[in-house]
Amino acid sequence: MTKADLVKMICEKMGWALKESAEVVDLVFEITKQTLESGEKIKISGFGNFIPRVKRPRRGRNPKTGEEMAISGRRVVTFKPSKVLRKALNPES
Repeated sequence: MTKADLVKMICEKMGWALKESAEVVDLVFEITKQTLESGEKIKISGFGNFIPRVKRPRRGRNPKTGEEMAISGRRVVTFKPSKVLRKALNPES
């Protein structure tokens, strides 16, 4: 699913104009981005958690040359699905 698909689905389900739907999607993504940038966790009930983490610097190896190199630390976002979402994806479990 792409952002355009999401906009189209919201437009159809809510009966809004395409432009309004696009603005809502853009706003949700912008708020999500700002929240994660500030280091806050996002919890969406029934869906899951988006958790910002800091990865420490570490030693790595260039797979082509075998040369050791330093991999810098960085911030990443992890997603942990809720039990409701996991059950919907795996109904037999």
